[in-house]
Amino acid sequence: MRRHTLGDTGLQVSVLGFGGGPMGGFYGGFEEAESIRALHLAIDRGVNLVDTSPYYGGGKSEEIIGKGLQGGWRAKVILATKCGRIAKDRFDFTAKHIRESCETSLRLLRTDHVDILQAHDIEFEPNLDMVFTETYQALQDLKRQGKCRFIGMTGYPIRLLARAIQTCKLDVVISYCHATLLDDGMQTDLIPVAQKNGTGIINASAMSMGLLTMAGPQDWHPAPEAVKVACRKAAEVCARHNADLAQLAMQYPLMDDRIATTLVGMKTPAEVESNLQAVSQPVDQTLLGEVLAVLAPVKNQRWDSGLFKAQA
Repeated sequence: MRRHTLGDTGLQVSVLGFGGGPMGGFYGGFEEAESIRALHLAIDRGVNLVDTSPYYGGGKSEEIIGKGLQGGWRAKVILATKCGRIAKDRFDFTAKHIRESCETSLRLLRTDHVDILQAHDIEFEPNLDMVFTETYQALQDLKRQGKCRFIGMTGYPIRLLARAIQTCKLDVVISYCHATLLDDGMQTDLIPVAQKNGTGIINASAMSMGLLTMAGPQDWHPAPEAVKVACRKAAEVCARHNADLAQLAMQYPLMDDRIATTLVGMKTPAEVESNLQAVSQPVDQTLLGEVLAVLAPVKNQRWDSGLFKAQA
């Protein structure tokens, strides 16, 4: 498993990270014991970044990961969680909640500290000045207290993350759906800012929340219809090549060494094996070229998120 340095943190992270969203029921049902086996398999095979959030199942993901990391497993991973997002439509970025959320996360994760703590989906907070002052100060305080080693913020709007990096001294940010076959906003708009400020970037959702899969997006997906149509055409191209669009999508950000790591939600050993295969196999350049050509007319077409309109 290749590893990269995450910004100026000094952390050496595996290029594939273990996403804990599925353990909160985000992607249908799951079996707890099987999910823990998947976690252990990933760690055994070199995955050392494990990411979760209180938002994932109201703490269920943190609870299961905490259980899975007992017996010496915790020492083998870089453990990351978040704060501020409570539920689909519930957010609290006040300092009081950030402190309380961190304490709850540490209890559920059965650890005295996390390696990375981030404010989760900051675009949903109407008062961004508060996020960049009160929330940021609370994160810094927790870092000084040893509750976390590094701090950051996460979100979808690419320019908002760039602004967060320029406004606050962030160790890390998570950006999702912006280093994909559909969207290169991370490469063009975020990586230069992050590199200038020493901020590490954790990439997520290489499959654009299900857009870049053979099954296509679920009905709730916020992407414009033209994007969904183009992705279905890309899946047809892959089918003609007896290939998997999701695997190609997973491989794509791994081609850029400036992207330290890419998180993928996993809940079964089979899913772990599939993603490990994507990491180890070479990219089919002919297939990649055909898929990129099909997607070119909708490149960088984005959707609304929180209080930010598309293209923000």
